Amino acid sequence: MRKGFFQHPPSDWPPISIDTIREAQRRIQPFTHRTPVFRSRTLDRLASRDGVERMLFFKGENFQKCGAFKARGAVNAVLSLAEEEARRGVLTHSSGNHAQALAYAARLRGIQAYVVMPRDAAPTKRRAVAELGAQVIDCEPTQESREATAFALAQKTGALMIHPYDQPAVIAGQGTVALELIEEVPDLDAVILPIGGGGLAGGVALACHGLGAGLRIIAAEPELACDAFEAKQLGRPVPQKAPRSIADGLRAPLGQWTFPLVRDLIDEIILISEEAILNATRLVIERMKLVIEPSAGVAVAAALGWGHKALDPSLRRIAVVLSGGNAELPALFGNQV
Repeated sequence: MRKGFFQHPPSDWPPISIDTIREAQRRIQPFTHRTPVFRSRTLDRLASRDGVERMLFFKGENFQKCGAFKARGAVNAVLSLAEEEARRGVLTHSSGNHAQALAYAARLRGIQAYVVMPRDAAPTKRRAVAELGAQVIDCEPTQESREATAFALAQKTGALMIHPYDQPAVIAGQGTVALELIEEVPDLDAVILPIGGGGLAGGVALACHGLGAGLRIIAAEPELACDAFEAKQLGRPVPQKAPRSIADGLRAPLGQWTFPLVRDLIDEIILISEEAILNATRLVIERMKLVIEPSAGVAVAAALGWGHKALDPSLRRIAVVLSGGNAELPALFGNQV
């Protein structure tokens, strides 16, 4: 039993067990994709150094419904609602991927979705949300404005809030990524995944913990949006400090439910520079022919050893979660694409 395994979960963990995550998997299976796992000899070579040969296994959540892992949590949350709850409609605040996922889930259920989006959200993501039938409401690009606008909208419409990451049903849905990975790729030593609000990292960590998989759970975070790293170091939540990273999906702070999971189940957090994020994103696009967004590039950079610290040399078989593919390529690379 690896260090950190909890026989009895701490009282501040979300009420999620491995059975909860398996139930989420059964619930969402007809409406989401079982995403593929990709390999790359080039990236294996780049990740191998100092006599350590590594094999990387890329979980392609960029091929998920709506282009990101967020569909898993949103679909699970919306399909879990009682009929009288669903009739009220659902709402959220999101810069893009959860917004699209919630709009998709609401359409599946035949209910109205309201989405609060910051004014600087990517145009392609904004259009996708509207095309899925959700009503888009603008807000200022701050966490305070997002939350205040969503609260006022809930008071006005009576719609139920489906949080982008800090909600047990959402976290359980994201944890289904790990169930697929562990079933498909045996004998993994570690999984590396990006962290923003912590829904994906927390869900995957809970699933691995519940399965007793013994994997090392490594989160990767931009240097310019590093509140999770600081919270992990200090053992308490820390205020967000105006994140500026190009990895826009990772600018959210940890939540009430996700912080304890990061504190207890994430083994380490590796910080990634903006240059490394862009280089890793470009590398995957050019060499693997997979379109990923910078948030996914953060995890790739960590796997390649481009972060603020090297990976443990004992880690040889490593899964990397490509969290999404909703990239604004001209915004990232200008007229070079």
